Amino acid sequence: MASYAPATPISTSRSLRSFAAPAPVPYSAGSYAAPHACDLFGGALCSPGTYSVGSYAARAPVTSSGHSARFPPAAAARSPAPVARSTTSTGAVIMTSRAPVVAPRPQQEDALTRATTKVFNEAVMGKYCGPHVLATFKEALLTGAELDGATKEAIAKGMFTWARENGATSFAHWFFPCRMGGGAVGGTLGALKNDTFIDLVWGSDATIKPFEATFPADRLFCGETDGSSFPNGGLRATHTAAAFTMWDRSSPVFILDEVMRIPCCFVTHYGKCIDLKTPLLRSADAVSGEGRRLISNMRLGPGKATRARAVHSYVGWEQEFFVIPAEAYKQRPDLVNCGRTLFGALPTRHQQMDLNYFGPIPNKVDQLLKIVEAKMLEIGVPMAARHNEVAPAQHEMCLIFCAASASCDNNVAFMEICTNEAQKLGLVVLFHEKPFAGINGSGKHNNWSVGTDTGINFFYPGKTEEERLCFVTGIAALAWGLKEYNELVRVSVAHAGNDHRLGAQEAPPAIMSLYPGTGFEAHVDNIISGADLLDYNPNKQKAGPGCTAAEQIDTNVEDRNRTAPFPFCGNRFEFRAVGSSQNCAFPTTVCNTIWAAGAAHISEFLEAGASLQDAIARTFCECRSVIFTGNGYSSEWPIEAKKRGLPNLNTTPLAIAAFEGPKCKEAFLSMGIFSQDECEAFAETMYENYIATLKIEVDTMLAMVATGFTPAFAKDLATYKDAPELVGNRRTLYLEVLAQAEKLKHLIIEKPHGLSQEAVYLCDVVKPQMTALRQLVDQAETLIDSSVYPYPTYEHLLYSHHF
Repeated sequence: MASYAPATPISTSRSLRSFAAPAPVPYSAGSYAAPHACDLFGGALCSPGTYSVGSYAARAPVTSSGHSARFPPAAAARSPAPVARSTTSTGAVIMTSRAPVVAPRPQQEDALTRATTKVFNEAVMGKYCGPHVLATFKEALLTGAELDGATKEAIAKGMFTWARENGATSFAHWFFPCRMGGGAVGGTLGALKNDTFIDLVWGSDATIKPFEATFPADRLFCGETDGSSFPNGGLRATHTAAAFTMWDRSSPVFILDEVMRIPCCFVTHYGKCIDLKTPLLRSADAVSGEGRRLISNMRLGPGKATRARAVHSYVGWEQEFFVIPAEAYKQRPDLVNCGRTLFGALPTRHQQMDLNYFGPIPNKVDQLLKIVEAKMLEIGVPMAARHNEVAPAQHEMCLIFCAASASCDNNVAFMEICTNEAQKLGLVVLFHEKPFAGINGSGKHNNWSVGTDTGINFFYPGKTEEERLCFVTGIAALAWGLKEYNELVRVSVAHAGNDHRLGAQEAPPAIMSLYPGTGFEAHVDNIISGADLLDYNPNKQKAGPGCTAAEQIDTNVEDRNRTAPFPFCGNRFEFRAVGSSQNCAFPTTVCNTIWAAGAAHISEFLEAGASLQDAIARTFCECRSVIFTGNGYSSEWPIEAKKRGLPNLNTTPLAIAAFEGPKCKEAFLSMGIFSQDECEAFAETMYENYIATLKIEVDTMLAMVATGFTPAFAKDLATYKDAPELVGNRRTLYLEVLAQAEKLKHLIIEKPHGLSQEAVYLCDVVKPQMTALRQLVDQAETLIDSSVYPYPTYEHLLYSHHF
């Protein structure tokens, strides 16, 4: 690069004396970015308005009068002056003009301009594969028919072309083993193996065969891997290990970080389910089959419902999480191993004043959330909102609802993107249900609904008689399914992390009840007493602040009940008990299953000759006890629930034991979700997950006491050797910590054999001892010299990245 030296000064109509000439700068005739036109070659030579042959992006062009071209003065309308040309010693041509030279401003790209650029949706399939292939694909998706070989090849070819054009260099079958939620970073993300697009040219006669980039259909629709190394409940073993991945055609393929991801089922060599997606897809079939059967039996006459060819379930999740500094996370073995802090005293200020809820998002975190939002939009997932949650360092993002299978996949992608992007910013995202004791934990609220492909929503009151009858019938099906298979709903959210949250006055209780609203509850009682199904008034109420500055608004039909595990939200039910670290596929599977079972139950009444009025009345009569519109946090509710016959399975071992009973298996077997051995295998994986989670926590606790707190206690006591009167009860407290740690060590050694026995022992014996040890260590934290405390404190974890 040559250095530019001015030759002869170029005269302009404006004096250049006011400009101080900076040192010469390197110049290239190529394209580059410059901060300002007059800085291009130094102020002594180039007045505002000069322009080089090289193209560059500058700030707003400046006229020879010194005004921005975007904001000219009123008297600045002048005729353009002739252009003066000069050749520099390097041969570069300089042009000077009194008129502004307006360089085109580059269009700034925002997240919306990149929306859906990385997802192979139906529109993209139509473009790359043709309308006939798209139509064939959609029909097969609706009916479950197998595609012919030519159509499969056309889809694979179009997908490969699209993927390469959008930067994909490999592909992966993306599937979801039975990981029940653990909370450790990355613990519930999907499984994948990056496969190359490259293959040998097998038809070549060369000894060393050349290779080519290709993507045949068999690599799209099917993959094979080891099934024995994933949780499988005994359905796979080392000597019978084969398992297969198969493309879930209802969930779009997308590109993330140069890898084309293909959402897949995961089954054994014999077609047995060993993942979370397969039961979800089976439950989707149950919803569609029983939903269409119910509509047919309702005999509604011509309308949107009777035209339906499919009934779908939809999910819109609300994901809560914590964001903390990575440097502090790395110094906490409990966070690294378990996803939650096993020790830690609350800071003086935490969430007492509700300062964090909906407050301004800290800058660094907001930067992360915007990046995540943009990347999600690229893969076709529009996020609806982001905000601060109640606890310090706690946040929430939620998406616009979509079909259940795709929505569950989107949630796993969201957690992965959050994890990866946070790392780049020196942050860590925690999805554990209770990473910090004493402040709110995190959940994942599943906003779930059921509707036809013609626009009928079973959970929306609607205006027409057809819509209103579907609404009452849809809620009756849900209420019956929840009452009949109550334990199954509870087990869908049962794992070690969620035990810290359910029933802790910050989340729904472990008692599963339905809140349809007080108005609809009264309607249910009226139906049981003989009132017409259409007597429910779905009209919204008016509310306003009572001032002239703001108008009145229409409220929802029913009020909101945040203490209910299943509240009605106007056009959906919100399953609020799902754990934040969970894959929401299994809770959604259970929601689908109980609704399909309820729809089947009503159909049986109708097929036996009952009128719709009588069938709904009898159904509500059978399940009236599960409808509760009161305060789920009250001490009276567990007592009342017991009277109603509703189980209170407040620990995971209790929930899994109930799942092993005949009632839960009946639901899955009757709806075709699980076979008998798949039910047993799933229960085994739940036990194994629970046991492994608690044993890791115990081992981490003992290690932190031995290698962190014990040396710190010794150092702290040494500071008082010259002032023993200031020691207080420190020595006694520190020795008690060591004694309780030793007790915990012996308890874990004495654990019984057998999955269910060990899980119950860990829950009922070991967990209380863990709590006792923690209380002592947290008390010691308030006394120990802060300079020798071995781990970052809650205050540092929750607040240090905010500034």
